[in-house]
Amino acid sequence: MQLREVSPSDHAALHVLWMRTPGIQLRAEDAYVPFCAYLARNPGLSLLVEEEGTIVGCLLAGHDGRRGYLQHLLVDPSCRQRGIATALIEAVLARLAAQGIAKSHVFVLDAAPQALAFWRARAGWSEREDIRVFSTVECNR
Repeated sequence: MQLREVSPSDHAALHVLWMRTPGIQLRAEDAYVPFCAYLARNPGLSLLVEEEGTIVGCLLAGHDGRRGYLQHLLVDPSCRQRGIATALIEAVLARLAAQGIAKSHVFVLDAAPQALAFWRARAGWSEREDIRVFSTVECNR
């Protein structure tokens, strides 16, 4: 298992992995150009795991200067239950902490029961019931 930083050249392989993984919802922001911009704004925070040259897990991460945000955590179903997700989370949180970010959030879709179960079982993570998330997409007007 090799853990390394995500680079723009990983986009195509990651996109294929995201598309075939239940519970991952892709949006326009997951296209190549916004993906590269995200990596550039958050250098060294997004990680992946490779085995024999194949990406088997990933976690995108960034921060706003106060809080970290974890996105697209996934491990290929054939490689689960081996500690890959835990390794990714721990490595990303350590990198965020090194930048002074102590608190992080992850948004999990209701339509992703395996992801919900994973995060509910994680020590140190608690499900928030006191907030709601509102989103907007800027339109060309």
